[in-house]
Amino acid sequence: MVLPSERRRPTIRDVAEVAGVSHGTVSRVINGGRWVSEDSRIAVEAAIEATGYTVSHAARALATGRANSVAFLLTEPQHLLFADPTFALLLRGATEALAARDMTLVLLIAEHPSQYANIERYVRAGHVDGVLLISSHESNPLLAALTSAGVPTVCSGVPLGDRAHVPTVSVDEEASAREMTRHLLGRGYERIAVITGPDDTPGGRYRLVGFREEMGDDFDPVLVEQDVYSSEAGDAAMTRLLQRAPDIDAVFAASDVMAVGAIAALRRAGRRVPEDVAVAGFDDSGLAATTDPPLTTMRQPWSEISRRMVEVLLEVVAGGPGESIVLPTTLVPRESA
Repeated sequence: MVLPSERRRPTIRDVAEVAGVSHGTVSRVINGGRWVSEDSRIAVEAAIEATGYTVSHAARALATGRANSVAFLLTEPQHLLFADPTFALLLRGATEALAARDMTLVLLIAEHPSQYANIERYVRAGHVDGVLLISSHESNPLLAALTSAGVPTVCSGVPLGDRAHVPTVSVDEEASAREMTRHLLGRGYERIAVITGPDDTPGGRYRLVGFREEMGDDFDPVLVEQDVYSSEAGDAAMTRLLQRAPDIDAVFAASDVMAVGAIAALRRAGRRVPEDVAVAGFDDSGLAATTDPPLTTMRQPWSEISRRMVEVLLEVVAGGPGESIVLPTTLVPRESA
């Protein structure tokens, strides 16, 4: 009698025998290859379940030359992965999309320029099949290094500079900012300030462009603050705005975390939200619905962004063109504005 612990692990040939096909057909099904009939695919999948066969990722990597993993590369301070819920949402979505393909996500964080070389060496060594670049700054050399090395890369947001050859999954930053600005103007607010992100990021630059264009002749540069995406920065920016222009009646913060900081500064100054100053955000990352009052914001489709980034990246890995995608945002009105 063969004890359970002595049973050998099912092989690809066992699956082929049960399915009544060649082991080459089983290999093509497992590795997502083409030229497999639907009947053969169904038979192989049933045989895999019946035999309890599991894929050896090491063997598949040797056979295909691929790592069967993808890097989630964040070029921001490490604490933002936990402080800014947008990154956690993208991380979760990418992990789920890859898990559905039996692939692994590798988290890489390059907070300082001193870490860029290590990241580049790791990626170029073939430890991952491609890179999901989650944040991009115009001055950061990592994107150019990855693309020049031929590493399949997809960006979240359209990177600044001459990067037309890099596929992206993004929202229309300008149009989204214009829509929120129209909403505030339509509610009768006149002295509308904006707190936006760093100018070397697509969100920081283009959300300000959309705001400025929608305000038209009423745009006042005195009512503009730019800073990093954090609640502390939003608080400090709102404080500066109140000092310069105490007659502000609304503020559009280009992220929900910034908006939370702005609300804190307004409360400290004795201003009620929205009775004295309306506040609007951007992202709908989970914070917006739990602030006091709940935050009017522009919702980004986080699950779809991460899912489509994975799809585009795997298309590039397979040798495809990797077309860029622009997804719609949605205005979510709540009590803050």
